[in-house]
Amino acid sequence: MADCQQHTTSISKPNTIAMNIKNLFRKQLRLVIEWKEQDMSILFHQLNTPTDEIKNASQLIVAPGQGCLVVYDGKPREVLTAPGIYQLQTDNHPFITTLLNLAQQAESEHKMRFYFFRTAELVNVLWGTASPVKYEEPHYHFPVALGACGNFSVKIDDAATMFCTLLGTVSDYTAQDVQTLVSSRIVAPLTSYLAAKAYPYTEIDSHLLDISLVLKARTAEELQRLGLTLTDFRIDAATFDTETMARINSIAAMTAEKQAAQEVDLDYVGMQKLAALRDAARNEGGLAGAGLQLGAGVQLAKDVFSDVRSNTATTPPQETDAGTRLQKLKKLRADELISEEEYQQKKQEILSQL
Repeated sequence: MADCQQHTTSISKPNTIAMNIKNLFRKQLRLVIEWKEQDMSILFHQLNTPTDEIKNASQLIVAPGQGCLVVYDGKPREVLTAPGIYQLQTDNHPFITTLLNLAQQAESEHKMRFYFFRTAELVNVLWGTASPVKYEEPHYHFPVALGACGNFSVKIDDAATMFCTLLGTVSDYTAQDVQTLVSSRIVAPLTSYLAAKAYPYTEIDSHLLDISLVLKARTAEELQRLGLTLTDFRIDAATFDTETMARINSIAAMTAEKQAAQEVDLDYVGMQKLAALRDAARNEGGLAGAGLQLGAGVQLAKDVFSDVRSNTATTPPQETDAGTRLQKLKKLRADELISEEEYQQKKQEILSQL
């Protein structure tokens, strides 16, 4: 068993030495560097090379639609945007540099890295507010929560600035990252703008263009600081949260009922009583189906007719003519709150007073 282990060890050592020699020679070769498989969703990409000790006179290929940021000795050295082949100048020379750095394990301190980026515009990127924007609705005077969504287009304006302020050690920066960045920058200016303008609920849609222009200007200024240019920005829709919509719908329903009450010369309370009486009449068995319902319905009917008589007594003659009284009577009949016989009887009474 001991002999087998010794034999295995004697075989592995030459293999390791051969591998080290192969890697050493590989590091001495000049490279041809290019971004072959460009992903359209990637805006910024750090290219992996066999070694970052790039030898002098290596070649860099920049294809159409892409640029390259060359970082040498930890600093952005050059930004290349024109398509072509570039010859690289470094302090790393085949074998000579390696021999001079034997004291530091034959490793050169001169490192060169390549960050390719997309020069074409990234268009129609969707965005949405990360959290709802809250402000006080000026017409109804209660807090509302507004969300907005749309799309934007962006391109890299200054790759070196973007690398220093935004990327750092990030290998890939994608369209999804840009989407997250823009969405996070929108909430603050949108909140500030809506708090100042306080558009009513009914006017939000008519001001979407104005809001878009303001947000584009403020967001573009922020992105410019990061090396990006915002070429287009739009708001497609603005929506209120469920709680806000429930409040608005409730107010709208009450407003409609109030207007309907005014049409038949009743106040809002009277209309509510009519509605309650109508609902009771439509229940299974009608008002006669249960003693409690009947009692409640009769009382409501008395209240309604009392309100009608009270309004008639206090309203000026010109507003209590026979036509108005007949309209009220017709409304009661249409809602099935009085019978046909009662309707005809009351109708004759009104007509007899003419």
